[in-house]
Amino acid sequence: MPSYPGISSAAFRHPLDIQAEQALRSLPGFDLIARKFVEFVYERPQLVYLMGNSIQVGPRQYSTIYQIFRECVRDLDISGEPGLFISQDAQVNSYALGQENPYIVVNTGLLDLLNESELRTVLAHELGHIKCGHSILIQMAIWAMSAVSVIGELTFGLGNFVSQALIYAFFEWRRKAELSADRAALLVMDDLNSVMSSMMKLSGGSNKYAHECSLTEFIEQSEKYQALDDDGLNQVYKFLLYNGGQGMMLSHPFPVERLHHLRKWAVSEEYQEIKRGNYQRSPVGSVDVTPAKSDNEVEKLRREIERLQEEINKVKK
Repeated sequence: MPSYPGISSAAFRHPLDIQAEQALRSLPGFDLIARKFVEFVYERPQLVYLMGNSIQVGPRQYSTIYQIFRECVRDLDISGEPGLFISQDAQVNSYALGQENPYIVVNTGLLDLLNESELRTVLAHELGHIKCGHSILIQMAIWAMSAVSVIGELTFGLGNFVSQALIYAFFEWRRKAELSADRAALLVMDDLNSVMSSMMKLSGGSNKYAHECSLTEFIEQSEKYQALDDDGLNQVYKFLLYNGGQGMMLSHPFPVERLHHLRKWAVSEEYQEIKRGNYQRSPVGSVDVTPAKSDNEVEKLRREIERLQEEINKVKK
């Protein structure tokens, strides 16, 4: 597997991720969320919970997984090895959280579905979130949405400040952040098929019938999904599905959409340059989380958020 000494997250972050984060941070209410998060939420209780209710991976605990994990940490040049925990949960899922003590949680449902190559892809993806500085924003987003919907202004004083636009922006950023993490997975794997195979399994994989699944067919499905945009009404349906059309907002892009973005980047000159060792560097082992400035793009995305919010309001009436 290739390694990228000194690589900065700026070398591979998706432009849509950067723009969405800038738009999120610029919206009214974000600073309040950040202050309240620091005031009420700490990493230590969550780490204590994981230590008490899951298995911490190490040299003598899930040793094979630990070796794969260490290799991914090395390949992305992440200084300070994050924690890794296995949680007993049938849901096929994994996630990265924390800032001072970042950690990754992998559910047993995911372990039972993926082979070692696909598991490496998932670990590299989650480490990509940490490398890009996503994990603290993801944690903040989860907390903010829960605090507003469950407790509201009575305890945290958020009800008067957190608008639907801000919640929308959190979800929009979370979806775009996945595109950067997918790129990190591709860099580590250096094998597009392995990454796409993982996406296919996460979409609807089955160990029992795995031999009847075709990656070629899944790629074709991805392109058919993109072609749906030729009909403007389908674009509206896609937007509504992402933003509460079925009762909940989605935190991840559809796998077929992620696959489409990653296939485009895999044949780009930017990706080829990184593979040749020509990439933006940060101090060895550091996690570069400073987003690039793009005022025009931020303002454009803010206007898009406002327009889409108006569409949501029309549908609700």
